[in-house]
Amino acid sequence: MGTSEQRDGGPGKGSVRLALRHYGGELVRLRRVAVPALLLPALGNIGIQYLAPLVVAKLVGRVADGGPTTFSAVLPYALVFAAVLLLGEALWRVGFHCLNRLDARGIEHLYVVGMDELLAKDAAFFHDNFAGSLTKRVISFASRFEDFVDTLTFQVMGSLVPLLFASVVLWQYDPTLVVGLLVMIALTGFCVFPLVRRRQRIVADREKAIARVSGHVADVLTNMDSVRSFAAERREADEHRSRVAESRRITLRSWDYGNLRIDTLVAPLSVLTNVLGLVLALMLGAGERGVEAIIVAFTYYANATRIMFEFNQIYRRLESSMTEAAQFTELLLEPPTVLDPPAPEALAGRSGAVRFEGVHFAHRGAKPLFEGLDLDVPDGTKVGFVGRSGGGKTTLTRLLLRMTDVDGGRILIGGQDISRMRQSDLRGLIASVPQDPAMFHRTLRENIAFARPGATEAEVRRAAEAAHVTEFADALPEGFDTLVGERGVKLSGGQRQRVALARAILRDAPVLLLDEATSALDSESELLVQDALWRLMEGRTALVVAHRLSTVAGMDRLVVLDRGRIVEQGGHHELLAADGTYAKLWRHQSGGFLEGAGADGDRTSPEATVSR
Repeated sequence: MGTSEQRDGGPGKGSVRLALRHYGGELVRLRRVAVPALLLPALGNIGIQYLAPLVVAKLVGRVADGGPTTFSAVLPYALVFAAVLLLGEALWRVGFHCLNRLDARGIEHLYVVGMDELLAKDAAFFHDNFAGSLTKRVISFASRFEDFVDTLTFQVMGSLVPLLFASVVLWQYDPTLVVGLLVMIALTGFCVFPLVRRRQRIVADREKAIARVSGHVADVLTNMDSVRSFAAERREADEHRSRVAESRRITLRSWDYGNLRIDTLVAPLSVLTNVLGLVLALMLGAGERGVEAIIVAFTYYANATRIMFEFNQIYRRLESSMTEAAQFTELLLEPPTVLDPPAPEALAGRSGAVRFEGVHFAHRGAKPLFEGLDLDVPDGTKVGFVGRSGGGKTTLTRLLLRMTDVDGGRILIGGQDISRMRQSDLRGLIASVPQDPAMFHRTLRENIAFARPGATEAEVRRAAEAAHVTEFADALPEGFDTLVGERGVKLSGGQRQRVALARAILRDAPVLLLDEATSALDSESELLVQDALWRLMEGRTALVVAHRLSTVAGMDRLVVLDRGRIVEQGGHHELLAADGTYAKLWRHQSGGFLEGAGADGDRTSPEATVSR
């Protein structure tokens, strides 16, 4: 799949077609408002740009042929002229009213579609893409619909439909006028098309450069604390300046290519078309409707020339809207790897029994981690997973949550294969507390209630008390209504972990997944939270990952993982007596941590919590 920066290139043909399919689908879905929005302004343009001049041409032709110029003779023409203009303006205004509704409803639905598509992606997708880049893409996917439809309405339909009308009228005067016009339009297209194809490649490079800029900005903002900690502000600013300069060079190249080359070619062709119209009109001047034909031909050719001259502007607007929309649809060409089954099984119950049967798994591009792993965790059993980093402890929890799928074998909860369940049903059976809990930029109350949106205020409060959240929440200026900041930046690491524990308590699920759930707590908080955890684990299946062996020494069973293999399992005292890998790890503990685990904290003796 590649890195996010590699993936942030210009969109391919497939993604552009998919974007067109989405936008076209919106026009079909909203056809009751789309049809008048697209056609009425075009019909209005016929009245204003072609019918009104036709009325004038007929009046002038009549006068030129010696007709009367009295008020009563001219009045009918004046009334028809005014009526045509008023009708054209009315049609245009009604169409504009419909267009506003089309834009608003289409954008609303595309925002929903975009979010739904992102939510359907699996965890690996978000590991490979910048959050800021994804945000920009989904917003552009929806908002660019307005530019697309406006251009289609006013400049494409608003030009082509009147041009068809003009061809019909010109044919009535002389087919030569139509043939001449079509020849000039075809010649222009033949000359411009190769330049347009070349410009598309340049625009792809431009979008790739812009994506690199936005990706770098998102990366820096997400890691601003690290940037400041390493005094890297100037280095990142220089990197940003370099990327912006590259984007400017490519953007100018694409603009110059469009403005200088395409416009330079179209301009003389437009002038030639005007001249051709004038010559043909003068040639027709000797005919039966000489002056009238001259005015009609010259006016209609001038309007057609204006359309040709605006071709580059029309193309650039469509190109810009479709390119930005395709930046998002390009992501949709990569289907998620974790999917709900076509016919998911209904949950048979809420048993917490977990079983890994012959599980095979390898991280992308790496050697196999699990090769036929078997593990049985009966309902209500508390199991601790220990071992050095890279042994597969956290990977087991991610496989159980179906953040990624096994390559072989199966995982069961309550006797049901989790790959045959809906992902939402599976995760409804599990309450997870990761090592680095994620917080939303919402209130403290909303962050806790996220685990169960229908929870009452009293239930949220009880969960907060059990996780000792109230001890710091009640001291905040706005209490539970305090905004925690982006990613919970206003809270300490220990406070975030207590909020995550409150979520797990509120979730009330039969299976608990705890991945270093107390690693960020100070000694006093750890004792309080561990007490809450033991109460929470009563009657539930608990799978607890820990580097600090003291936090899992009191579990029903300990599983020692080393490079994806279970090298030992049993109770704490049983494993110490066996004097194997676990005993060695225990002796190497310093204040409850594995050597090299990179953690630092209190120096409480490991034996202090074994009695649990």
